[in-house]
Amino acid sequence: MEDLFAQIYSNGALLVLWGALLCHLVLPFPREAHPAILWHKFAEQLADKVNTNTNYNQSLISGTLAWLLMIVPMLAVLIALKPLVWQPLLFELAFVLLAIDWRNTDKFCAQFITALAREDKPQARTLLNPIINRNTQPLSLLGLGKAGAETLIMSYGRNVVGVLFWYAIAGAIGAFIYRMMVELARAWSPSRQRFNPFGLPAVRAVAVMDFIPLRLFAVMIATGQRAQYVFGRLKQQASSWPLPGPSWLIVAVGAKLELSLGGPAIYDGKKAVRAKLGGRIAPSALHIAQLQKLLAWRMLTWLLIQSLFMAIIYQGI
Repeated sequence: MEDLFAQIYSNGALLVLWGALLCHLVLPFPREAHPAILWHKFAEQLADKVNTNTNYNQSLISGTLAWLLMIVPMLAVLIALKPLVWQPLLFELAFVLLAIDWRNTDKFCAQFITALAREDKPQARTLLNPIINRNTQPLSLLGLGKAGAETLIMSYGRNVVGVLFWYAIAGAIGAFIYRMMVELARAWSPSRQRFNPFGLPAVRAVAVMDFIPLRLFAVMIATGQRAQYVFGRLKQQASSWPLPGPSWLIVAVGAKLELSLGGPAIYDGKKAVRAKLGGRIAPSALHIAQLQKLLAWRMLTWLLIQSLFMAIIYQGI
């Protein structure tokens, strides 16, 4: 046992990972004070200045240049700053802590379940509005449940699993850059007419980053009970969703719990046609609780497996 603890302590990457998770669970950043929120607002202000072209190709070029302007200088500064810090492990820990967002998602889930159970639509809308781009005002209680379920799935998938994956691949800088890319994609989502096609480069960049971690997590969710049925649904439905990583994850969760996900959504007052995914049961408070339990246990499994692989790769345990 002492040898195991000595190996873990000597493995800086693994120590940073668990240290960041512990700090995050004990002292989480409030969502309103998180740097990602400031980044999101700055991205919106930048878009207001440069997203002025009515020509499709010019708007696409503007979106690409704006994305590069946001990402490349930050990446260069972080890479240049790392060798200058007094303690590299603290630098890594700080940026993993800034990248991951497990606790706030848990908090949102608990509050949202309570609102649905009380049939409190105004409160459910209040909880969803800062997180999603779609209009929540026209949504019924069932529609709110569906929107909340999708939000929960993608929040855990990107803000936890995706961050953990890219930390293992590219260190704390990679994890932090990935989280900022996700925020850019959400700020410039082309599902809203004014960001189409301006936001396409940001969404495509995140789609590339999501492809492996979200699909691996979807496979992990699919395993176990009803695995054959879930993989059948993946084969039937995944191609109908525009983003390959999120499509697998949403279909896998929906099929696993027979939840009805996807379908039409309203963005900036305009109805967007989206494929229906998963099963036939409209998510209620009970189903959101079941969903959170499923994702939490799978994320814990992911964390343990990733820790084992990191220990083997970095230290040769």
